[in-house]
Amino acid sequence: MLLKTTMLTNTYHGWGALDSLPQLVEPFHVKTILLIIDPFLKNNDLFEKLMLLLAPYEVVIFDQITTEPTLEQAESLVKFAKNSNCDLVVGLGGGSVLDVAKLVAVLVTHEGNVVEYLNLSGHKKLKDKGIPKIIIPTTSGTGSEVTNISVLSLEGSKDVVSHDYLLADIAILDPKLTVTVPPKVTAATGIDALTHAIESYLSVNSNPITEGLALHAIFLITRSLSDVVFNGSNKAARIDLSYGSYLAGLSFFNAGVGGVHALAYPLGGQYGISHGESNALLLPYVLNYIRSSCIDKLRDIYVAMGFEIGSNDNEQVSKWCIKAIEDLITDIGIPNTLQAFDIPESGLVKLAEDAIKQTRLLARSPMELSFEDILNIYQNAWKGM
Repeated sequence: MLLKTTMLTNTYHGWGALDSLPQLVEPFHVKTILLIIDPFLKNNDLFEKLMLLLAPYEVVIFDQITTEPTLEQAESLVKFAKNSNCDLVVGLGGGSVLDVAKLVAVLVTHEGNVVEYLNLSGHKKLKDKGIPKIIIPTTSGTGSEVTNISVLSLEGSKDVVSHDYLLADIAILDPKLTVTVPPKVTAATGIDALTHAIESYLSVNSNPITEGLALHAIFLITRSLSDVVFNGSNKAARIDLSYGSYLAGLSFFNAGVGGVHALAYPLGGQYGISHGESNALLLPYVLNYIRSSCIDKLRDIYVAMGFEIGSNDNEQVSKWCIKAIEDLITDIGIPNTLQAFDIPESGLVKLAEDAIKQTRLLARSPMELSFEDILNIYQNAWKGM
């Protein structure tokens, strides 16, 4: 059987890697740069440093991206980009900013509206890669710097634009940029990365390359996440978490994610819960529900987390694995029930109705999930059982 694994983004990485930005921009021979940045970054030293690094160029700034970017925001930004006459996009921030930056860089050379290119409802195809894009994450979580997808919130759920044209020309992975990320954001984005690694390892599309990436990502993330949440200046842990997120991104870009993400999307779309918290909340419940379909792989995940299994059988170890993941999520302070996010029991059917539409994601689950299965998982997550 012929398999394909894609790693097309040139990544420059290491502590202080951002300093290389001027020499990375120069070969593109640009005049005007569109800088898409998280709004809160405009008021700190990182922004000032970035502007010094880009001093030779005209820089147009857009800083109005929310944590769960909407279709309307994307439409507005594409129009803004077309009017700015930019010839390079630099995205600096968390996954939401990076997703939108990639999308804008492509669609700035396309006709029509963003909605026409969406995966579930669009009918237009991307014709070229647009203008160059340099993507710089400031959190360790989404893996957006190495993936070909942009996620947007719609009314009730989410949809994506997905194509290799969205891959960054250059990614700069600098763990130093993550040091000031608040504990709550570090926790949510870290579990997001862990979910990417776990779901890609369990994916029906996994292969030995993606599995190797995923297991090492699990190792790096689980050994560093608690330390980083409670001591954000821990350099070694910040480095581990950054690389773990990156490797998880490479793995899920190729193998895909599954049921956790399918059920998480409606939580963000309907209730505004951050993507990382949505994944963290649902991860143990989905794993417990599909456990019988991936017992052996859960054993591998448990070992990658640093635990000894001794002579215990895989059935028992798979349960320990899910419990260890649940304990980690609790330890870093993320609530573990839908009720904790003020979601009413009456809203579960609507959540399931939107989740079942995520066929692209559900197709990768090692266990086929029906509407009734999805509703059962939401009910378990609501009750906390």
